[in-house]
Amino acid sequence: MALPKEMRLKGYRTFNYIHKNSIKYHGKLMTFKVARSNPKILLSHNLTNISNNFRVAIAISKKVSKKAVDRNKKRRLLQEWLLTNIQKINTHKPYWLLVNLRIGDFCNDKNKLLEEFQNLMIKSRLIK
Repeated sequence: MALPKEMRLKGYRTFNYIHKNSIKYHGKLMTFKVARSNPKILLSHNLTNISNNFRVAIAISKKVSKKAVDRNKKRRLLQEWLLTNIQKINTHKPYWLLVNLRIGDFCNDKNKLLEEFQNLMIKSRLIK
């Protein structure tokens, strides 16, 4: 299941802001970039709901898998975990999260991928 529109990050200005102003958390399988939200950047997208919500983008390079089907499965897996555990996320702290998967064969193990994702969510204090 895909993330709701109000949880997605859009636009090159948003990603430039995250790359410049983020705190980075590194794991074996992925990298997190967490930045304070800046709703003024989203004004150009004509969104009806421009609140300080928690927003996420998951980027998976072609270097991880050449097949789009495999990359989409990994992305959906991480999005599904986020949606099921959204209650644990601090909604009073508005953050934007960019997740980048690293290259390697170890990304094929779903359990390791989800465990690493959860560990980085705790390490970045997005989950209590």
